[in-house]
Order: sequence, then structure tokens, then C-alpha cells
Amino acid sequence: MNRPRRVAVTAPPETGVRSRPVPARPVPETVLERDRAAHARRVRHAQLRRAAITLACGALLLLGLPVLLHGVPGLAAWRLGWLPLGWMLVAWLPYPLLALLAWWHLRRAERAERPDDRPGEDPAPAP
Repeated sequence: MNRPRRVAVTAPPETGVRSRPVPARPVPETVLERDRAAHARRVRHAQLRRAAITLACGALLLLGLPVLLHGVPGLAAWRLGWLPLGWMLVAWLPYPLLALLAWWHLRRAERAERPDDRPGEDPAPAP
């Protein structure tokens, strides 16, 4: 079995524009009015808080079900039809609950983005 020796194939280094590093351009700073900047900070803070709550609930759901089955071994012995209850809890239950959690998170995130409807103030115009 005489196999040809494997050889690494590489291309010669390119010369010209592509081989030179691209100079970093300064990123233009977005300047918002004071009211809009404060509103953007409030929205960002609210959405980060809601995202942390959503992630914690998702982790609790996905990690809590196996811990529940381990802590209560009697649940794994129950059967619904021909499937053990433990399999159903781990295989089927998380998906509708995760979809419900995503729907809940989206509604709360959209609610945080709505402009404040205070009397005497115009809502921030859409960009």
C-alpha cells in the first residue's frame, strides 16, 4: 500500500492592498438629546433586568426538572400510558414552558420600549 505522502497546500502570501492592515476609523459618536438619552438608558436597564430574570427562569426550568426527578424518585416510577412520567417531564414539558417564557419576555421588552405617555410631553419620534 503505497500511498502518496500528504503535503500541506498553501498559497503564497498576497501582496497589495489586502495584505496591509486596514486602518481603524473612528466610530462616529451618536449624540442624543438629553431626554432621549435618559429614556434609552432606562429602556436598556429595564431590558437587561428582564433578560436576567428570563435567563434565570429558563435555567431554573431546564435544570430544575432533572433535579426534581432525582430528588423525588417516585415520579420516575409513575406511568402515563406506556411512557414513564419522568420522560414526559423532561422531554415534553420544557418546550411549551420555554415558549411561554419567550412570549412573556417579548411582551415585557416591548412594554419597556413604549414611549412614556405623560401629559404635556410628545413621545419620542421613531428613528
